[in-house]
Amino acid sequence: MRRFIFLLVTASAACVVACSGSSATSASSSGTPGTTGATATASTTGVAAGARASTPPAVPSGPSQTKGAPSDTCVSGWRTPSRSSHLFTDPLGIIRRTTGVRGTLVVVDVRYFTGPESPAWLSIGDRAKGYLAVVRRWYVKLYAKLHPSFRGRFLVESRLFGDGLSAAAPYDTNGWRSPDWRGFQYDAGDTQIRTIDGLPGRWSGEEYDFVKGGAGLDFPGLPNQVIGCLAGT
Repeated sequence: MRRFIFLLVTASAACVVACSGSSATSASSSGTPGTTGATATASTTGVAAGARASTPPAVPSGPSQTKGAPSDTCVSGWRTPSRSSHLFTDPLGIIRRTTGVRGTLVVVDVRYFTGPESPAWLSIGDRAKGYLAVVRRWYVKLYAKLHPSFRGRFLVESRLFGDGLSAAAPYDTNGWRSPDWRGFQYDAGDTQIRTIDGLPGRWSGEEYDFVKGGAGLDFPGLPNQVIGCLAGT
């Protein structure tokens, strides 16, 4: 089973003022759900290669789609929760806790969906584990307005035994594609902190392709039953 990414902030970041208009929304969750899993490190003030420290990223010019119907690749469908719902604020709290970013965040897109564990046999069939029957997941795309170099796409997951940030991708990528989505497997023998092109902050741990698997994990980060939930992102 994959380990969540957990990042200890090495430098605090001033964060963001409220944003209104366009399809991006502002949120200021301070939720701090329980933690589990491995630890990596990030600095929210670091500027990853290719990022622009003072230029806000592009956001959609019109209303975004807010729900998707169930399908073979998105078994329960997906929806964008209300901004006042805990289903909207909870993943932001996890991202805050993990990256150390504070204040209001400009949320460009968020999708909530549920489905089986990866690999799917952990949730489906004779070998299924009851506590992995349903995994709650969020796709979140956001940036920090005062420090727009902090920008990215995040995958947050919640299981009965804990919640965490599982993978991140550069802000300007799309959909569910390799090698955009990266996970970081904790490695006690490799704690070097470094920037990763397109991702905010600085990271440690063994980087791997979350779409295909890696770092000793021979299965993808998401099962086929939910990869379609990221279609059109």
